[in-house]
Amino acid sequence: MKLVTATFLVLLLVSCSSDKKQFEYAGGSFRMAIDNTPTTFIAREVTDVYSFELLSQVMEGLVSFNPEDLSLQPQIAEKWSVSGDGTIFTFTIRDDILFHENDVFKSEEDRKLTVEDVLFTFEKACKPNEEGNPTAAYLSLLADQVKGAKQFYEGKAKTISGIKIKKQQIEITLLNPDQNYINKLANLSASIISKKVVEAKKETDVVGTGPFCFTKPTDESSFILLKNPDYYMVDNKGNALPYLDSVVFYVQSRKLEQLELFEKGKISMINGLPTSRITEMLEGRISDFNAQPPLMVLYNNPLLTTQYYFFNMNEPRFQDVRVRQAFNYAIDRKRLADNVLRNQYYEYGIYGITPPISSVFKGYDFFGIKKYGYDYNPELAKQLLAEAGYPDGKSFGSVDLRIDISDLNTAVAEEISDQIYQTLGINVNIDGSNFEQRNEDGNMARGDIFRTAWIADYSSPETFLMNFYGKLVPKDHKMPSAGNQSRYMNPLFDSYFEQARAAGQKRRLELFSKAEVELLKNPPMIPLWYANDFTLSYSRVRNLKNNPMEFLDLRRVYIKDWTKEEYLKSIQ
Repeated sequence: MKLVTATFLVLLLVSCSSDKKQFEYAGGSFRMAIDNTPTTFIAREVTDVYSFELLSQVMEGLVSFNPEDLSLQPQIAEKWSVSGDGTIFTFTIRDDILFHENDVFKSEEDRKLTVEDVLFTFEKACKPNEEGNPTAAYLSLLADQVKGAKQFYEGKAKTISGIKIKKQQIEITLLNPDQNYINKLANLSASIISKKVVEAKKETDVVGTGPFCFTKPTDESSFILLKNPDYYMVDNKGNALPYLDSVVFYVQSRKLEQLELFEKGKISMINGLPTSRITEMLEGRISDFNAQPPLMVLYNNPLLTTQYYFFNMNEPRFQDVRVRQAFNYAIDRKRLADNVLRNQYYEYGIYGITPPISSVFKGYDFFGIKKYGYDYNPELAKQLLAEAGYPDGKSFGSVDLRIDISDLNTAVAEEISDQIYQTLGINVNIDGSNFEQRNEDGNMARGDIFRTAWIADYSSPETFLMNFYGKLVPKDHKMPSAGNQSRYMNPLFDSYFEQARAAGQKRRLELFSKAEVELLKNPPMIPLWYANDFTLSYSRVRNLKNNPMEFLDLRRVYIKDWTKEEYLKSIQ
């Protein structure tokens, strides 16, 4: 892996100077590792966390999440209003935002973001991509939600009837009331793009309005983002944001290598520790956490992340619900947690697909959902498999488990493979690849069982349940199914899901929980655990906010070593 030198960054930063008022401790670089190369640099296509982590520093939407409490805050829209019936959202667009510099623009005036760019963004998201498939933004924000979106996508209308502009405002009309819709617009896939850049066929230049500018990498081992000198936001004292000069992402799939980079001070933060080093890092280096000032800071909070396997529902053997239930009952999740995860989890996967964090999903019926969850029950697993016609696994054949290779994913797969063989007598062949290949194979149903994880796009069960919505499955089985990789189709689940979307808040949660119960009765997936990764950063990285969605806002982050006096004063 090629490391970026300080000298190289200085050369890149020469063109990024600004005459705006600067924060006293502005400057420096924040560096971190990501497990895999981003799969796309087109925001409306993003479904993976690696693309999200990088592009969320470059692109922006109408609204954004506050990194401290995940509340909504204005972004490209300076304000918004919602009609009394909850179907019409009106946004007033700021008039002081510039897109990042690009050869397409002939002047500063040419770079200004306009309401026409916002309209163009939604229309572009509402068209098939280059492969002829729906975009992630269309599936999550537009299809069956915005009035006229489906007709526009199918080419039956020249405009989206539910999206209109007037002066500095854009109005979005929904088919049904949806209190979560404003939260969906904080998703990266709703980022606003430049009409001029796209029409000039230069979208791969990755031009946004965010605090950092994308620079084309020489290879895919690292990505450098530079401070946007024309960023429109300032702090509460009028200082220019962001404070940092640059952000560097290193691509490194091995956690042990990431930890080595962190211990040598070459990266500022590490998300998730290698399980073989957890005890050593947390107990063996306790003095680094307890010193005044500490050398490191530990973040250890439940995350809105579910780690799970999903079945390929096109595979004839898995079309029998008893087989899928048998696989679920055959897994001892406690043994998995003790032997492999080493306390780096929030809860075993004995609920549904939604992480059981009541403080976030207030009022959601986790107690009722857990009744239909899958505790380890080897005898029932064997019974169900026998009832399906495969006593002791006879005549079932082997199963192909597709994973993206990492230390943890491989160790988990080996443990699960061993458990399934011990309980059901079925051989599981582990087929590892990089993330991009595994994700593509999942989209195309090339395999029997697939490893994946889902991180919430917003704080609602909907963002997890959406992965199994039957109407996202293409009619042609040869087409990719990115929105519902398992290709799960259950009319009763879909009915509860659709009713929940259109209901008021209390009724919505009741219906989503019914959908989740139905998902567990007829499971297309194997919940494994709910994440609670250990995150370490150096204490000199100031203003770094940790939240359940792992949303990283670096605009107010700065680098400064603590003095003892300053630190003691800060904790009083």
